[in-house]
Amino acid sequence: MRQISNFFFAILLIVSFSNKTIAQDYPPNPESGKCYAKCMIPDEYESLTEEVLTKQATQRLEILPAQFETIEAEIEVKGASTRLEIIPAVYETVSERIEVKPASFRLEPVAAVYKNVESKLMTRPEEVKLVEVPAVYETVTEQIEVAPASTKWVKRKGDKNCLSQDPEDCLVWCLVEVAAQYETVTKTVMKTGPTTRESVVAAQYRTSTDRVVETPPTTRRVEIPAEYKNITKTVVVRPAETKTIEIPAEYKTVKKTVMVKAAETKTTEVPAEYRTVSNRRLVKAGGFSEWREVLCQNKINAVKVQEIQAALKAKGYNPGPIDNVMGNMTKTALVQFQKDNGLPIGQLDFDTLKALGVSY
Repeated sequence: MRQISNFFFAILLIVSFSNKTIAQDYPPNPESGKCYAKCMIPDEYESLTEEVLTKQATQRLEILPAQFETIEAEIEVKGASTRLEIIPAVYETVSERIEVKPASFRLEPVAAVYKNVESKLMTRPEEVKLVEVPAVYETVTEQIEVAPASTKWVKRKGDKNCLSQDPEDCLVWCLVEVAAQYETVTKTVMKTGPTTRESVVAAQYRTSTDRVVETPPTTRRVEIPAEYKNITKTVVVRPAETKTIEIPAEYKTVKKTVMVKAAETKTTEVPAEYRTVSNRRLVKAGGFSEWREVLCQNKINAVKVQEIQAALKAKGYNPGPIDNVMGNMTKTALVQFQKDNGLPIGQLDFDTLKALGVSY
């Protein structure tokens, strides 16, 4: 920090000496009341880093000895063999159910099934009548067939001139017609329709009961199950056979030393060694800038110094305490800010103040 401060004041001395020695070197077109100075622009360097070989890469040979271990091994002392074993047949007594009469069936007649069905009949629909004249109904009788006509065989006396002494031999079978059977059903029907009038007459219904065939006559198949009986007999469950029994070999355990890994050589690569060398190369020579307008001494007061310190701190630099004094820490921070931003060094020129955001 002391070196930077000395550098800062050395620049001021160089500028003053330069002004004395070169009396004719003045700012062009100066204005009264303004201050000018030539600021020091430092040399610009760049750091070059390179790797320098200090030791060549080599190889190292290592001899790895063979590796042995003691193991337990089984050796055969008696070979495997076989023997034959006779297994007798196995029998068992079983009970068996055999069919003595196969299943059959017979047909049985099933009579017809009838049922009474009630139905709701609309006898008069809803209508609008002009005159309230009811309908006239009458009761009618109707014959309904309940059993159809059929025939049947009837045994009757035969011819009186029959020659047999046994009266039964003179009887004959006659196929007789059986008349159909009917049932009388009485129901009410409309004889005269109603007249109309200007009133709404609700529909009228009646319940009619009819006897109808639910299931017609048919025949039913009656299954007659088969007949069985149980018998007892002896059967072979498993026939006699021979079985080959394996007799395993006999072994004993012995200890012996075996090589698990042969001796070998190993080549290890030893890498080359380098060291890093850093050099500085001049990129741009410094010197003094052209005349620049700077802050006059009478304007560098406590308020202005406080603004500069606050601006440096806001930019991330450490100007020391904000004490309104242009001390060493403030000067060091200012020089570092000028270096980092490529600004002329050594003066409070307007470019530096503008970069800091400080009024001038």
